[in-house]
Formats: sequence, C-alpha cells, structure tokens
Amino acid sequence: MRHLVPTAGPQRVLAASNFVYTIGSGLFLTAGVLYFTQAVRLPAHQVGLGLSVAGLVSLALGIAVGHLADRIGARGVHAATLVVQAVATAGFVLADSFWLFVLAVSVATGAKAAGNAARSPLIRYYGGDRPQEFRGYLRAVTNVGISLGALLAGWVVQVGTLTAYQLLVMGNAVAFVAAAAILVFLPPVEPNPVAGGPRWVGLRDRPYLLITGLDGIMAVQFKVLTVAVPLWLVAATTAPHWLISGTMLTNTLIVVAFQVRVSRGVDSVRAGAGAYRLAGAAFLVSCSLISLSAGVPAWAAATLLLAAVVVHAVGELWHSAGGFEVSFVLAPERATGQYLGVFGLGAGLAEAVGPAFLIALCITWGRPGWYVVGALFLLTGLLAPPAVRWAERRKPSARTPQPLGAQRAPAP
Repeated sequence: MRHLVPTAGPQRVLAASNFVYTIGSGLFLTAGVLYFTQAVRLPAHQVGLGLSVAGLVSLALGIAVGHLADRIGARGVHAATLVVQAVATAGFVLADSFWLFVLAVSVATGAKAAGNAARSPLIRYYGGDRPQEFRGYLRAVTNVGISLGALLAGWVVQVGTLTAYQLLVMGNAVAFVAAAAILVFLPPVEPNPVAGGPRWVGLRDRPYLLITGLDGIMAVQFKVLTVAVPLWLVAATTAPHWLISGTMLTNTLIVVAFQVRVSRGVDSVRAGAGAYRLAGAAFLVSCSLISLSAGVPAWAAATLLLAAVVVHAVGELWHSAGGFEVSFVLAPERATGQYLGVFGLGAGLAEAVGPAFLIALCITWGRPGWYVVGALFLLTGLLAPPAVRWAERRKPSARTPQPLGAQRAPAP
C-alpha cells in the first residue's frame, strides 16, 4: 500500500481530503438508490427521473465554476463546493416527496460537478510532470475510501430501517465537511486567468466537445454498479442482498490495486484512445454476464455477478486512464479548470440520463436491455480513436507560463 501514500506536502493534503470525501461517497454510492426506494418509498422510476433532472442541472455548473477557479483561485472554490454538497446531502433526510428529492439531489449533484472542475487546477498544479498520473493515483485513493464506505453501507442495507439509512446520509454529509476542512492545509494556487481569445474557449473546441460527448456515453458505466446492479440483484436474482456491498468492494479493490499501474501505461493520447476501445469491449462482456444472473440458483447468480464486476472493473480501469490522459493533454494549461469543466459535461450527461436509461433498459425491459447497453459501450469505444485523432490535429497551441509563487509537487 506504500504507493497510496504520497510524499508530504500538497499532494498528501489533496489525497487526505479526497480520501475522507470518498468514505462518505462510498456510503451513498452503495445504498443511495435503495435509500430513496426502500426507506423513503419513492418509486424507482421517480428516483431515476429525479437523478436525471439533477444531472441536467449540473451540466453548466462545472464549466462556470471551473472558469471561476482559474480566475480567482481553485482552493477556496473547491472547498466551497464541498460545503454546499454537505448541506444538500444532509437535506436528503427531509426529502420525503418527489419534488423535495429533486431539489436536494440537484443541489448535491451540481456541487459535485462544480467541485470536480474546481479541483482540476489543483491536480495539474501539484501533480508533477504528469498530472494525469497523479489523477490516476487519486482515483486509487478514491476507491480505498469508497470500499470503507461500502462496508458500512452493507450493514445499513442489511438492517434496512429508516434510522439506519438516515445515519448513512448524515455520515455522508459529515465526510464532505471534513474534506473541506482539510483543504485549509493546502497552499493556495495563484489565479491563472484566461488571457486573450474567446472567454469560453472550451465550448468552442469542437473536437474536445466530441470527445466529451463520447466520454459521457461511456461514463454511464459508473451507474451500472451503483444504480442498475443493486436494483437488478434485488428484483431479478436470488443472490443475497449483502452482495451489493460485495460487488462494490470487488470493483474498488481492483481499482485500488491497478489504477496507478494502468494509468502509467496510458502515456499518450493515442494510448488513451486505445484504452477507450478496450473499455467498450470489456463493458459488453460484463453486461452480458449480468444478464445471465437472472433465473439461476443463488450461488450461480452470485458467481456471475462477481465475474461481471471483475470484467467491468477492468473496463473501468481503461476508461478512467484514457479519460485522464485525453482530458489533460488536450486541455490548454491556461484554462485547465474551464476545459476540465467542459470534460465534466460527459459525467454530467451520465448523471442526467444514466440512471433513467439503465432502469428503463436493464430493469424494466430486463435481459435484452443489458445487451443493448453493452453494445452501446462497445460502439462508443470504437468511435473514440478517430475523435482523438481529430482533436490532436486541432489541438489548441496557446499556453501561458505557470503562475509564480508556489512550487510543483513531485509525482508520487
């Protein structure tokens, strides 16, 4: 585990904040959908619709807040988004109707998208010579935190009471506040305002927008384990319910063990494009295995689901490494927050359409829907290489010097 502890300094502070944040995220990622469907008793289609509305709300916030982080300083902006996310998450305990649910989850999802964009300049500034590799490292740390949260969430799901679910929600909110407090120890990064040219340069970069769209379609895969698999396991299989946490733990442990290594191997935008292609093929296999878990004995269902999660995790490693490489290398350094905010539109797209899309195809339709979803992932992966080649030819060449007054941290 030594590679999960960076050298002392800004990288360790960022990692610590990220770790605490993701413990809370692991609680809710594992059991969030079940909280609203099992404890609050909202119908599954309303939960899917509300999550889609929240995703749409978050689409523009990432770009705007990322641009703000470039101009006024990323540390304070990132900390503010964490506090907003904490307040909105705590509001889930009061969301006992559809519209209150939509309001709370929209604010929380919007703050999450904004926080990811605001953190990007910090990762680039303190990430050493290859910030995309440091981003891969942070993803490994993320999965350590998520695995710990998933363990606690497994207890909540097994108990299944309203009080247990409410404790889960409040634990999530407290983790977000603690993550914001840790950022006090991070040296501030001087603002790096966009100089010259169009103000919203990221939205004018058509190749980058195309890659963002493809990444958004591929990013629906993140909702497979947090939305589709829990509902599928409970409604369509005989597998034990505690396996919901088991699937999350399996996925996160694989990412912890191999994300840094895979990210180091994806060291060019061409390699990133190839990683997208491999990810699409892996997701097709995984979705096919999940579909086969219905209508079989419990031991067979559990075996198929765990095998599917392993294959899915391999695809996730490739998808994440490809996204880290492509999004950072093709983004002008002078507008990191804005460009990574634009790239976050893909994740916002997944937040917006992913839950309802997966529920409609995989849960409502059933087995055939899993094959359709897998085929869509495969097609997206095949389209990524030509899109990346176009972006390379049109890559913005303008760069500005790094701001003075602070030193970059060495790569972990």
